[in-house]
Amino acid sequence: MLYQSTRGDNSKVASAEAIAHGLADDGGLFVPESFPKLTLGRIAELTTEPYYKRAAYIMGLFLKDFSKEVINSYSKAAYSIEGVNHFYNDKIAPLKKLDKSTHFLELWHGPTCAFKDMALQVMPGLLTASLRKTGEAKDVCVLVATSGDTGKAALEGFRDVAGTSVIVFYPRDGVSEVQKLQMTSQSGSNVNVIAVAGNFDDAQTGVKAIFQDVDLSNELGKTGYILSSANSINWGRLVPQIVYYISAYCDLFKSGEIELGDKINFCVPTGNFGNILSAYYAEKMGLPINKLICASNRNDVLTQFINTGVYDRNRPFFATVSPSMDILVSSNLERLLFELSDRNGDIVSAYMKDLSYKGLYTIPSSVRNELNRVFDSGFCSEEDTMETIKETFENSDYLIDTHTAVAYKVLNDYREKTNDKSISVVVSTASPFKFCEAVLEALGQPKSGSGVTLIEKLSDVTGNVVPMPLISLENAIPRFKNSVAVSGMKASVLDFIKER
Repeated sequence: MLYQSTRGDNSKVASAEAIAHGLADDGGLFVPESFPKLTLGRIAELTTEPYYKRAAYIMGLFLKDFSKEVINSYSKAAYSIEGVNHFYNDKIAPLKKLDKSTHFLELWHGPTCAFKDMALQVMPGLLTASLRKTGEAKDVCVLVATSGDTGKAALEGFRDVAGTSVIVFYPRDGVSEVQKLQMTSQSGSNVNVIAVAGNFDDAQTGVKAIFQDVDLSNELGKTGYILSSANSINWGRLVPQIVYYISAYCDLFKSGEIELGDKINFCVPTGNFGNILSAYYAEKMGLPINKLICASNRNDVLTQFINTGVYDRNRPFFATVSPSMDILVSSNLERLLFELSDRNGDIVSAYMKDLSYKGLYTIPSSVRNELNRVFDSGFCSEEDTMETIKETFENSDYLIDTHTAVAYKVLNDYREKTNDKSISVVVSTASPFKFCEAVLEALGQPKSGSGVTLIEKLSDVTGNVVPMPLISLENAIPRFKNSVAVSGMKASVLDFIKER
């Protein structure tokens, strides 16, 4: 299993090199040269296995240059009760049945209470092992641009991991108070957290520019460091995310909700497109999927793209109550375009150039037809997000966060539009306690206090137990208070590394 760039470079590398370097030399993203096939018989066999064994098997199909023993050890350490036990639900990614045709895939039972834990608890091991396999003697500086959740998950995953440092850039006014405190109070001698004056797209653009800065790379090399990424542009982030879609199908079959081979829908709230792309990769492997429903908030650039074939980032940016989706430049869409364009890197490169210089690109009807074969889409307003949280709690006694609410509303709109009665899974990406201010407002509670002070109030109002990782935030003290302009991001990386 080798990997190639989405932008036309025909050279191929093993998975260890793809993970170690994050981006291809031509600026493209690494993708596998082919997709392994998953038979219904093998899905049935995985149904009897615990999550960590399902994960080890699926990841092993893509990471052929790692031994089965190594992959199993990393998976067991991340996901099993016999390992480090970072997850506080032994099912790791449990399903919550809401009604006969609707299930919620809860991906927030990890140490940071967001779905990014599903990958970032195993990725540090994969990255450090990849560096060793490629003969890299230097330490690695992991750069992260976050819209809220990736940052904390990366900080927690790489905290005090030997041979690594991690720097997280987040939009100064674009995350929730709980998300901000989670990041800025992070422990660890090898971590740094920096606010960026701008939105997530600004932070992400700044990180990409750092990766492409040859002079900076050379300067870091002299200090004994190379750069890598923990964002979903890194293949090491996407592989573990494929697992939970397959695992959810296994659990639906195991519980008798579906017959083996039945096609189901997944509705995914997404901004950077990595989460729903992982579901698409599962479909390419053979997972019986009917539709992947892409759910957007008010920043509906992905919905417009799927509906019209035009990707246009020349639009207003809105700060919403679902901040992890407040993104206008969806990096992982490049990987989907590569597949939809018959793996023609030159075409993808042209799209990316148009996006860079014009702010938009248009796909031909042939590509759009293939896109619409698998994907549907919709967006949710701020008002509908809040109303969905309220209705779901009042009618079903189930508390959801703002991002999950976006997906549930979009799923219901899709059903009304299509009359599709297939079993559908809403991908629940974060605990409602990470966005307690908005959730309390949705429930009609008067505003009193903010951020961490509202965690206990939300528990009192709803009767839901506060997730264990968030309880300690009450006494957390911010360590990191630096803020920079986008133009200052490069210097902040150098300063941190030189202080190490």
